[in-house]
Amino acid sequence: MYVGVTDNDWYDFLAKERPDEVNFWSPNGKRAFRALEPNGLFLFKLHSPLNFIAGGGFFVRHVFLPLSLAWEAFESKNGTSDYLAFRNAIYKYRNSDHKTEPDPEIGCIILSSPFFFDRDHWIPVPEDWHPHTRPGKVYNTDEPIGRRLYNRVMSVLNEENLYTSELLLESPGERYGSSYIVRPRIGQGTFKVMVTEAYHRRCAITGEKTLPVLEAAHIKPYSQNGPHLTSNGLLLRRDIHALFDRGYITVNEDYQIEVSKRIKEDYGNGREYYAFHGKKLAEIPHRSEERPSKQFLLWHNVNVYLG
Repeated sequence: MYVGVTDNDWYDFLAKERPDEVNFWSPNGKRAFRALEPNGLFLFKLHSPLNFIAGGGFFVRHVFLPLSLAWEAFESKNGTSDYLAFRNAIYKYRNSDHKTEPDPEIGCIILSSPFFFDRDHWIPVPEDWHPHTRPGKVYNTDEPIGRRLYNRVMSVLNEENLYTSELLLESPGERYGSSYIVRPRIGQGTFKVMVTEAYHRRCAITGEKTLPVLEAAHIKPYSQNGPHLTSNGLLLRRDIHALFDRGYITVNEDYQIEVSKRIKEDYGNGREYYAFHGKKLAEIPHRSEERPSKQFLLWHNVNVYLG
């Protein structure tokens, strides 16, 4: 587990919103977060004088993002009501402004399935917590203090019914207590970040690298039970995304681009887009598990593509 010192305003805002994911951001995009493996438990320790653990979430990944992309992906899940408030909070910590740093890079710890305890269930910090600890501290459940903290967190989660069966599997032994947490669902914002990073911030079809015009597209739409998985995503330039969603462009199982003749029939143009027909994707993820799933591509070919 990791206990991270948490901005109280950030916590108060999100405790009212109760989102499905949050961005636990750091104003300076310099230090990588390596304290947890994916799905590890990240706990929110409020700023002094509130020396309590008041909730937490499940670690998905750490990434450095431009401020604008962090807002585009997570919006109010960054802990503020609007973009200007988010931007100003970061500039306050960085002692800068939008003229000196138009779009600074920040550290983003992405957490899924966050939970927020009722005030009477806040947990006092462990006895070895030093008041000057920054930015946080790792606790190991193999050790007595860590095990007690973990069991206390599990007890509050149980008492407040803050988890679902999808988050818990029975433990084969008593090492961690009665259960441990696994594989929380990821949300739309996390999907966008994971796809953007997997495609190295380049459009899969055109190779475009201008980040503000790139969008994470679901191959099988979420509304059709398409999951928020990188293998169900393509990073696409905005106009290409629109054509992909409407069936004018698809990608076959061999990662070849197909452009429908219907563009010319329906709009009397499309020369730029026909130039991509038959070509391989300009960018695909390095990791095989992040590459477009042939199952999802086939679904798009059959159910969306106009031919």
